[in-house]
This record gives sequence, structure tokens and C-alpha cells, in this order.
Amino acid sequence: MNEQIQPATVRVFIALAPPDDAKQELARVLEPAYRTHPRMRWNRIEDWHITLAFLGEVPASAVPLLRTPLARIAAARSPLTLALRGGGHFDERVLWSGIDGDLDALHLLATEVRAVVDDCGIARANRPFRPHLTLARARRDTPSCAVEAAAGLAEFSGRTWQAARLHLVASNIGRGPGPIHYRDVGAWDFEA
Repeated sequence: MNEQIQPATVRVFIALAPPDDAKQELARVLEPAYRTHPRMRWNRIEDWHITLAFLGEVPASAVPLLRTPLARIAAARSPLTLALRGGGHFDERVLWSGIDGDLDALHLLATEVRAVVDDCGIARANRPFRPHLTLARARRDTPSCAVEAAAGLAEFSGRTWQAARLHLVASNIGRGPGPIHYRDVGAWDFEA
């Protein structure tokens, strides 16, 4: 018997992902911070994303409910022009890069995505939408690292890019040792 037992719950969020060249541009700017703050828990560049709605741990049976309405949102939307800009920190521990560009359309998209989640009857974290891309977390014994690293991003102004795909993402958090890894469980191109 090689059947894998599927978990009863899955940790999910809905997001946009910058293209590789935009992420690599930011990673080059972060190189001094990587060296200066090696104890920070740096997110893997391939996992960088802009969260539109964080659902957290939900029943695995809830995920299929999201597919059709998220596909509809994507089909009705044109790509958004965005850029990674500057940096900051939350609670002096979470380092992030800011988002610039078509922020009105980005906020509208987040509102639509969150409404779909609510309409499907799926509980989600009720946090205000603050467009950002999380880069790292400082360990509790070195909280000033995020503040210092954010200062190094103050002048960063990345190239513009097109966000043209909506992602439904699952993570393996709490499911074994090692780093968190993300995987798409659904993705839809913007088609309007």
C-alpha cells in the first residue's frame, strides 16, 4: 500500500507573485543584509509573494470551493502594473519590501478575493490589506535586525512588472521539520 494519507486541513492563502527578474533585482540589493544579518530567518526567493487574503488552516474540503470563483475573478481582470519599492518592518521583527504601482487596482483585487472567501463560508484572518512582500523574520534574541535591514532598503526602487496570475497557495507549515515550502494548488491568468 503506497497510498498517502491526505491531511484533513491545509494552510492556504491567495496571492500574486513577482516575476523572477524582479525578485532577483531585490535579492541583489539585499546581499549586504544577508551577510550582516545571517541569523534572520530569510524567506526563500522562490516563495516571495504578495498576500491578498490569508486563510490560515482550513479544511482540505474547502479548497475546491475557491477554484471557480477565483478563476472568474482572474478571467475578468487585466494585469496590474506593480513594482517593489523601499522596505519596512512590522513589530520590529518582520522585514518587508513595499509595493508600488497600480495600488487602487491591487486593493480592489484584494477586496474581491476576500469577498469570494467570505461568500464560500471559509474563515480567514481579518487583517487590513497592507501591500507588501515579506522577506525575513528576526529571531526573538535579535529584534533590531529587521529595523536595520529595512533601513538598507529605503532607497530601493525596483523595475515595474505585470502581475498577471492569481495564485491559491498551500504551505507545509507545521507538517514536519525543515523550512516552510509553498506550492500552488491553483493558479489563473488574468484574461481581460
